[in-house]
Amino acid sequence: MGDADVMRHTHRQPSLRARRRHVAGHEWQRRRTGVAPWTIIEKSTGRIVGWGGLYDDPFDPGWGVELAYFFAAGVWGRGYASALARLSVGIAAERLHLPHLNAFAHPDNPGSRRVLEKAGFSEQRYLPQMDRLLYRIGLPREA
Repeated sequence: MGDADVMRHTHRQPSLRARRRHVAGHEWQRRRTGVAPWTIIEKSTGRIVGWGGLYDDPFDPGWGVELAYFFAAGVWGRGYASALARLSVGIAAERLHLPHLNAFAHPDNPGSRRVLEKAGFSEQRYLPQMDRLLYRIGLPREA
């Protein structure tokens, strides 16, 4: 969350203190709503390589449960974001029974946009106040 290159399309946390505050805000939200990002650990090395999943953003409320992901540049292109997106969509549908799931991507981030589209999300509209594209996926309802 502090790497300027990795976070160039989103909000970079400028200090370790800010990053800790950000994570603590999400942990507070996990206790309140049951969803917050996960730490992504590479199985073969045990290294933390990312952070993401489902969350209800405590810093920008009102969008409902969203999908987001942030990965170290060294693991880009290895399928981690796509796997996380598929897993998150499944949990949102099967465990949380959500009617839909939102996600955001910067217009100049083709990799993130591809991840969302491969996971079944559709671009809804551009949000100029956020400089982001809103993506959404409708989730199946149980009969």
